[in-house]
Amino acid sequence: MNYKIFSPGNLFCILCFALFGATLQSCHNESQKPVEEHRKYVIPDSLLRTLNFDTVQTKPLVNTIAFTGVVDVNQDNQVIIFPLVSGNAKDIKVQLGDYVTAGQVLGTVTSSEMATYNNSLVVAQSNLAATKRQLQATQDLFKSGLASSLDVNTAQTNYDQAVSQLETAQRILKINGSNTNGEWVIKAPVNGFIVQKNITNGTSIRMDNGTGLFTISDLKNVWVWANVYESNISNIHMGDDVSVTTLSYPGKEFKGKVDKILNALDPTTKVMKVRVVIPNDKYELKPQMFASIEIANPENKQALCVSSKALIYDNSQYYVLVYNGHGDASITPVEVLNALGNKTYIKSGVKEGDRVIITAAILIYGELNS
Repeated sequence: MNYKIFSPGNLFCILCFALFGATLQSCHNESQKPVEEHRKYVIPDSLLRTLNFDTVQTKPLVNTIAFTGVVDVNQDNQVIIFPLVSGNAKDIKVQLGDYVTAGQVLGTVTSSEMATYNNSLVVAQSNLAATKRQLQATQDLFKSGLASSLDVNTAQTNYDQAVSQLETAQRILKINGSNTNGEWVIKAPVNGFIVQKNITNGTSIRMDNGTGLFTISDLKNVWVWANVYESNISNIHMGDDVSVTTLSYPGKEFKGKVDKILNALDPTTKVMKVRVVIPNDKYELKPQMFASIEIANPENKQALCVSSKALIYDNSQYYVLVYNGHGDASITPVEVLNALGNKTYIKSGVKEGDRVIITAAILIYGELNS
């Protein structure tokens, strides 16, 4: 038997060829495996049934101008209670912000003037009774021939004057509350909220000081005063649509219209005041509440418009999800012109008639990007 002896050099070459062959075989086997394709996300039917959509439409372009302002009472629907007599306040029954009804007692004022009015009433009543007796007696004497017609006329005149004096005393007392105990009773003349209160127990009141004791307003609608700087005066018009937001109700918009423009600048702040009337049936807006105000400024242009809920902001770019049907949605970058309330005007990226997703948009956007 013959044995072939390999040198170490030859053995090394054989091992290299063997390894090279194994590598080629491995590569050939890998190339035979199917390549897995990246599957595009399809919105599942369970989620699709819960989605809401909006259609891109062409609408008149409206720009908005933002201002700051403050909520105020509607001064046309408020009543200020001024003191009718002088005296000292006591038994004040209400506080700032309380709701009161017409005729409700708010407090009392002890007053020497009320005592004088009551005394005048008593004197007038006594005088009327005396002149009435005098008239009857004079008429009886006239019938007996013991008094002249002049005496009867004089007695009748005195009686008529006494009647007039009593009526005057009664009216004065009624104007001041008809109280005969020397007190002026403060009553609410209308239904509404106490929005100002300048009286406490023990307050000394003078009817000539010109300060109201209470201010009552129903707050069914309120005024919002916007501060407009000179650069924006030309953009404000009567009847412009207004959107008001507050810190107390984030995300909620109160709608109104420009109702009055004060065509003069405040000498201190250098702003022009613009008044907006806002319905306030739920009493959500309170006097002196800070407000952010956006006034719509229509332009003679058209632009594509879509719900603001459709917008997604990511990496310094706005996107919308255009729905193509059958669970297919595509991420579409858009260029925004401006936003007005819940609508956003689009410069480019979509076309009229496109359907965009406005609910769960961020969730679907994340799945499409994964």
